[in-house]
Amino acid sequence: MSNEMLAMAKEALGMFAFLATELTILFIVISYLVGVLQLFITPEKIQSILSSKNGKGYVVAALLGAITPFCSCSTIPFLKGLLRARAGFGPMMVFLFGSPLLNPVIIGLFVITFGWQVTLFYFLVAMVVSVVAGYTLEKLGFERYVKPEAYSTESTSSCAKPSCSEPKEVEPSCATTSCGEPKAIEPKKAQPNRWVKVWHATFKDFKQVFPYLMLGVAIGSFIYGFIPTELIAKYAGDGMWYAIPIAAIIGIPLYIRAEAVIPLSAALVKKGMALGSVMALIIGSAGASLTEVILLKSIFKNQMIAAFLFVIITMAIGAGFLYQAIF
Repeated sequence: MSNEMLAMAKEALGMFAFLATELTILFIVISYLVGVLQLFITPEKIQSILSSKNGKGYVVAALLGAITPFCSCSTIPFLKGLLRARAGFGPMMVFLFGSPLLNPVIIGLFVITFGWQVTLFYFLVAMVVSVVAGYTLEKLGFERYVKPEAYSTESTSSCAKPSCSEPKEVEPSCATTSCGEPKAIEPKKAQPNRWVKVWHATFKDFKQVFPYLMLGVAIGSFIYGFIPTELIAKYAGDGMWYAIPIAAIIGIPLYIRAEAVIPLSAALVKKGMALGSVMALIIGSAGASLTEVILLKSIFKNQMIAAFLFVIITMAIGAGFLYQAIF
């Protein structure tokens, strides 16, 4: 193996170790915080705030995405919490689309790197398309493509009611039998406090998505280490009609983290990549990282994942051509 290949492999392995650690910590921390929030914010409250029955729910979801510093992968545990709280499907999709795209980190780096005019263009495109896409998917009934287990929560108690003709099995959690007869009260076992219960639910979620998370990290790290930026600039440079669609599609497997996508794009501009292609690359990469798509397999059926990718890629391509026409 040549020194160049060894250097690429070392870079890919280093990125894998870094991302596996970072995304694991992010997922666990955010999942736990969402669980804690659910202790204080009832499902009914979330339903009323993010209801799809009025237009405000969609706007609130987009604004919530704009103030949460989540990358595309970090959005998943928050989305799981919204699903379990039975928030409106349309507003949930607005949050899923908008949160990573309107990430304050990305917006801040956008201003520093490309100026406020380009940032405003990007912000408006991401906001408007996210709201329209969420509303459209709601009206088309795409909620049926959410996996049933995504709504599940752990049962906290069980009280089966035996019939009068059957032997009665005493359960500590039930005060009386179905026949109204008193029953023996067994000593209650010590129950974990609510913080421990939140941790148990968090760890259960993490175990469910861990294989998907590591697969996405492995593929993304390989691309990061072995695909040179010069190759991207060559096929997504200025003057080629297919540059913007290619940039939008390349962005999905290329994305590593929010803090990296803007500096990477700036480097590509210096290497000759067209600005419209850069816009498409940023939206494609920030909006639908490969790791996020793999993680969504634990929540959505294939039809919903296809719709999600269609929205992001269409947004990226449309924004790229629109940006090229305006600027």
